Amino acid sequence: MITRPAATPAFLVLEDGRTFRGRAYGAVGKTFGEAVFSTGMTGYQETLTDPSYHRQVVVMTAPHVGNTGVNDDDAESSRIWVAGYVVRDPARVSSNWRARRSLDDELAAQGVVGISGIDTRALTRHLRERGVMRVGIFSGSALAGGSTESPIDAGTLLAEVRRAPEMTGADLVGQVTTTQPYVVPAVGTRRFTVAAIDLGIKGTTSHRMAERGIEVHVLPADATVEDVYTVVPDGVFLPNGPGDPGTADLTVIRAVLERGTPLFGICLGNQLLGRALGFSTYKLKYGHRGINQPVQDRSTGKIEITAHNHGFAVEAPLDAVSGTPYGRVEVSHVCLNDDVVEGLRLLDRPAFSVQYHPEAAAGPHDAVHLFDRFVSLMESQRA
Repeated sequence: MITRPAATPAFLVLEDGRTFRGRAYGAVGKTFGEAVFSTGMTGYQETLTDPSYHRQVVVMTAPHVGNTGVNDDDAESSRIWVAGYVVRDPARVSSNWRARRSLDDELAAQGVVGISGIDTRALTRHLRERGVMRVGIFSGSALAGGSTESPIDAGTLLAEVRRAPEMTGADLVGQVTTTQPYVVPAVGTRRFTVAAIDLGIKGTTSHRMAERGIEVHVLPADATVEDVYTVVPDGVFLPNGPGDPGTADLTVIRAVLERGTPLFGICLGNQLLGRALGFSTYKLKYGHRGINQPVQDRSTGKIEITAHNHGFAVEAPLDAVSGTPYGRVEVSHVCLNDDVVEGLRLLDRPAFSVQYHPEAAAGPHDAVHLFDRFVSLMESQRA
């Protein structure tokens, strides 16, 4: 159990000057990031350990958070990546048989500064109206001049928030990628080999491929074309990741498209494929985050409830087939909330992508079949 002073005051400051008073949750200190809200009612452990949340302060729209505690099995990476955490009513005790410690203790142990006891509904509505923005959370001596006895100097705190870097133009993949290649072996008989460029890959994503007989070679984000083809891949996978897609180098992706190797991208991988095809990307006002986003597969008409975390999107025509240096491409999926492009499909080469997370960690499972589509693409190319 982590021991902290009871009811330590905390202060949340948005870059437009709006403030919220609450209590420290997790570590005491200060942190900065981009304020975003997540609409999931569960799956907070997977969210916290998802590398694509790097440098984001996550506001949970569900009012009660932490009741299932933290276990040793559901983490998507080796650490918590969020820059800060905002909840309304934290659970006082963990009540799940798999729990090993409380969420509050885990946040404190990993140095993640959070705040509780604020009106997260009001904060979420503010972000929906004004858009995501920089934010700071301050607690303990970080509130003013190194002394908890000093009055809160909101102007000084606001100035600190406004000095924090913005997400637009942020190149963050290099901060979350693996430093050394590693292999996730196939479950059972190895049927295919896939080179996965680690932009911020989640552990369950590799497992979803492994359980389909795929040996996954996870390579650092700065892997060269030679590194990719040294593993003799049947396919190439572009996963999720943080930051602005406009900062990424596209050399490897374009080489894969030129060679006609089957390619599957998700989340940031979708945006990078879009850029490689010649489309632009743009910053969404408040993005899509959570595990309940409705997306339509335009080839089948089926609507899937999907897990998202993206603040950027691809700018592509929804109702036209576009010509690219690699053949024709169409928008395969669209968000039913706001018509944002949620997927791309090449018609003349074996490549497709979606803007969301089909690995279903944490849920829902509507889109997990996309890994089977990737397998079918590799089977067809091999034949």
